Formats: sequence, C-alpha cells, structure tokens
Amino acid sequence: MSFSIMASTTSSYILLGVIVSIPCVGALKRVAVFESFLEGASDALKITFKLMPYLVGMIVAVGMLRDSGAIDLIADYIGPSLEMLGLSKELLPLALLRPFSGAASNAMMFDLINQFGPDSLIALTSATIMGATETTFYLVAVLFGAVNISRTRHAIVASLIGELCGIVAAVYFCRLLLA
Repeated sequence: MSFSIMASTTSSYILLGVIVSIPCVGALKRVAVFESFLEGASDALKITFKLMPYLVGMIVAVGMLRDSGAIDLIADYIGPSLEMLGLSKELLPLALLRPFSGAASNAMMFDLINQFGPDSLIALTSATIMGATETTFYLVAVLFGAVNISRTRHAIVASLIGELCGIVAAVYFCRLLLA
C-alpha cells in the first residue's frame, strides 16, 4: 500500500471519528446537541451580517489595486532588487497581493501554474507561498473591524513580518529542495 493511499485512508477515518464523537460526547454529557448547533448557527448569521461592510470594503479596495495596475507598477519598480535576492519577478505580484486578498492571490497562483506548468519551480514556489502566508489586511479589516478593535498597529507589523518570513522561507526551501 502506497503512502498516499494510507494517508488518505487514515485521514478519512480520523474525520469520521471526529464527526461521530461530537454527538456521542454531547449525549454523554447530556447536552442538547442539535439545539446547541442551532444556537451557534444563529450566532454565526449575526456575525456574518456584522462583517459584511468590512468584507465589501476590502474586496473593492483589492479590485481597485489590481485593476489600476498599481501592483504591476510596484512589481516592476522593486522586482530587479528582489530578483538579486532570489525572488523571481513572476512571484512578486503574488507576494504583494497575498496580504490583501486570498481570492486574488489564488487567481494569480493559478495563472502562474497555467503559464509555467504545475511542476515548475515558480508554480511550486507560488503554492508554497500561499501555504506559508496569510491575508493579513483582509483579516485585520474584517475580524478586528467586527469586534471594534481600532489599535491594530502592532498586530499589522507583526503579521507583515510573519508574511515576509513565510515568503523568504518558501523561496529558500523551494530553491533548496526543487532546483
């Protein structure tokens, strides 16, 4: 049995175990499982409506950045400097857009995969960047806005340092292991 089949089978059984154990543990502790689920679902709807203005604002801002050509302009300006450090100019727009939008950076990653092929260093590095980074500004706008946190300076700086570390690590390890 190959490792991928064994891993897939094991993860399926773990997921089934979690799904079955939640209602069983709830029943043992005499918790009204379905009523608790419905209460949580109604709270989720309230939170969703509260998040909607922040979400729409972030989507519009990212669309304006991308469609105006600002991302490409920045990439053209700082690209040569970063290429000397090992970051390919093709990956720079992805690295710049990733902190703002997951959907837009997914689209950029798929474009890179289509353009260079799924087994290319650029495609594999872009996928690694996607896994090693997060949508910092999106999360700050949506989640901090929903709970009315206005002092985000240190959280943003720490998150952007984490983004940079994720990008550097992705480029370094992909070059080390795949080139």
